[in-house]
Amino acid sequence: MAEPLIIVGNGMAAAKLGRHAVAVVGAEPHLAYNRVLLSDVLAGKVTVAETQLRPAAWWQGLGVTLLYGTPAAGIDRAAKALVLGDGRRLAYSRLVLATGSEAIRLPIPGADLPGVTTFRDLADVHALMACARPGVRAVVIGGGLLGIEAASGLAKAGAQTTLIHVMDRLMERQLDARAAALLRQAVEAQGVCVELNARSAAIAGADAVTGLRLADGRVLPADIIVMACGVRPSSQLARAAGLAVDRGVVVDDGLATSDPDIFAIGECAEHRGTCYGIVAPAYEQARVLARRLAGEDARYEGSTVATNLKVSGVFVFSAGDIGPGGEDIVLADAGLGLYRRLVVRDGRLAGAVLYGDTADGPFYLDLITNRTPIADMRADLAFGPPVREAA
Repeated sequence: MAEPLIIVGNGMAAAKLGRHAVAVVGAEPHLAYNRVLLSDVLAGKVTVAETQLRPAAWWQGLGVTLLYGTPAAGIDRAAKALVLGDGRRLAYSRLVLATGSEAIRLPIPGADLPGVTTFRDLADVHALMACARPGVRAVVIGGGLLGIEAASGLAKAGAQTTLIHVMDRLMERQLDARAAALLRQAVEAQGVCVELNARSAAIAGADAVTGLRLADGRVLPADIIVMACGVRPSSQLARAAGLAVDRGVVVDDGLATSDPDIFAIGECAEHRGTCYGIVAPAYEQARVLARRLAGEDARYEGSTVATNLKVSGVFVFSAGDIGPGGEDIVLADAGLGLYRRLVVRDGRLAGAVLYGDTADGPFYLDLITNRTPIADMRADLAFGPPVREAA
């Protein structure tokens, strides 16, 4: 009989590893779903059912017990048991923490008023769908990926939407100034008002939200305020169990925590000092852990971070290190709305930013990840993969 393997967390990382488990425990009352599609649900472009990653029959066919809507309350490491919120105890031989991350709420006055929400899960989307309609004024705080997706979804739902960001450009960690300017134009073309260099000071209102007060004294009228200011690893369960936790649950190259029978993957895990807040590294970690659980000597060496943004016709790709210090290869066509910047260091591609046409993103990511010498293809590198004539 297989060892009892329990996964805590019923998100995208757990769904990737699920075929190796005997039980999956999730706090949300839903089957695992694709969080990338939340803005499309908000905009009415896809249904909640269409976000589901695996149907119940898939899990049942593997003999996996699903306990969703049932939060984990603690880990009894001495007895090797997972304690559920309703008091039940599940014995385990191996335990995998895939608890994901939680939305950050700004610690400003009024943050607990009705009408203030985050944009992280289906519960948030349902709350926004219940009030997002023409005439409603919405303010989204945060100009990163989540904030842009939330603002786009609200605007598509008919809300009068303003997106504010404390930095001087959108997605400043992933985009250079030129790509960010193009992105701002595209977001504004969807009917979203973008305010940069805008710091939130307080949320106005007595019994409900009436506006957002900025540090410069202005007040933006609002009926809804969405905090999309980033996420932090959900590590409370691990911390309470005495596992090593820094920013996230600390894991080694085998994805093991400080307890060799407990592993962590996805957004809750911290590997070599890095917490990844996107899904691709979670999938890579799940694949490595699956091999290790099967007895292989697989190791996770870390991931090259790549970001894809596909919201209402806006296509952006960013990978690697796009900071200063390298040689730039730039291809731009303002008429077609295309822009790409490739950063070369030591004869290899170090980073890439694509706007408008992102189809070549995987090609550039592969070059970055594998540290492929590019001397032979440099002259044509900006045009994507080399065209190979048939023999």
